[in-house]
Amino acid sequence: MGGENQNQASQILGLGEPGFPKIFRSFRMAVQPSKLIIALGLIAATGLAGWIMDLPKTVVATPGANGQETELNVYMTAPERVKSYIEKYTDTNQRAGVFSTMWHFAKDKFHGALRELFAFNPPGVLRNAAECLRAARWAIRHHTVYCVVFGLIELCLVSIAGGAICRIAALQLARDEKPGIAEAVRFSVKKFVSFAAAPLVPIAMVVLAGACIFFVGLIANIPFGIGELIVGILMPLALIGGVIVAAVLVGTIAGFNLMLPAVAYDGSDSLDAVSRSFNYVYARPWRMGFYTAVSAVYGAICYIFVRLFAFVLLWSTCRCLRLGAGLDSARGLPDKIMAIWPEPSFARLHAYSAAAGSWSEAAAAFLVYLFALVIVGLVVSFIISFYFSSNTVIYALMRNKVDNTPLEEIYTEPEETRSQPGEVKEQQSQD
Repeated sequence: MGGENQNQASQILGLGEPGFPKIFRSFRMAVQPSKLIIALGLIAATGLAGWIMDLPKTVVATPGANGQETELNVYMTAPERVKSYIEKYTDTNQRAGVFSTMWHFAKDKFHGALRELFAFNPPGVLRNAAECLRAARWAIRHHTVYCVVFGLIELCLVSIAGGAICRIAALQLARDEKPGIAEAVRFSVKKFVSFAAAPLVPIAMVVLAGACIFFVGLIANIPFGIGELIVGILMPLALIGGVIVAAVLVGTIAGFNLMLPAVAYDGSDSLDAVSRSFNYVYARPWRMGFYTAVSAVYGAICYIFVRLFAFVLLWSTCRCLRLGAGLDSARGLPDKIMAIWPEPSFARLHAYSAAAGSWSEAAAAFLVYLFALVIVGLVVSFIISFYFSSNTVIYALMRNKVDNTPLEEIYTEPEETRSQPGEVKEQQSQD
């Protein structure tokens, strides 16, 4: 009996299928240079957009005990004090940008989550993640226009970059092909409307269903007891709207990761991408959850390895430079490398030197910081590349199970003339 239950669990989760180990190909797919370059471009474009939008600084800030205190710091400790804080200090000249404020906050929480992870404290990791969500709520509530504009810009950037990474991963998994950056970006640009609209479709569905419930609520304002009577009669309609909202929210949260891969793998439009993601989630929820959990754990392990590699790279470079510059230290001169480059640690890979004195040291410190920042950017690029590559693999596995579609079947544009790997080898042998 126990063996039968284990076999049934294995079938539900997909442990006994030959396609399951393909999830572990995500690391090799993620470190592909073309994907890392696209992800690094996404990071650079996001930073540039944030820097431009931060030119009119709109976040109220004041000097604090640990540096600059902003609206966000007040919101995290006492949300009810934010309004009075803004009114009290709105005329001060010390301001900050929304993007830079969120960036510094998220960076601190990321390092905090990293420390908790290495201390094997999952509640601490979740607490840091929850505080990031609270910070996002602050930004949306108190800087709504900024968030809408920046969100649309980021949606466009992610649609192009994420779509290109998913397309490369799809071709790599289905045909063992590695298209170039230009080809992948060209595909994502052609499918831009589908990539960008797919995440917006569930939002539109929730808004529409919510508007129907809101309309029923408005009827309650009719006087003389008529309003509440009509609301009671229309209650089934409101409950149907609630069911739609709940189903869409659950499907979006669980299946959001499959929307971009659906477009990249099958050339779907936005509605078809949403339909496929919802269908796969509700048809095989345990399998979807298991694949996602395995991918998350495997991704965390791979991230630690990549971060360790980056740390060893930066630390060894810094140490070797200090050994070379130690010739001056032996003669009683100050350590020039320490003045321009604080020694990296595993928890903090890079930091800007505040010990630079002369203009040449300040310029050197800036250049060192900039080049070290590229290495850190590549580490973040790996996270982005792994996210899209892994979810593309999960989409292919879910499609194979639910729709019985082979992993090798992939959408090809009419003007594309690709050859299968076997055909290429045959042509080469003939030549």
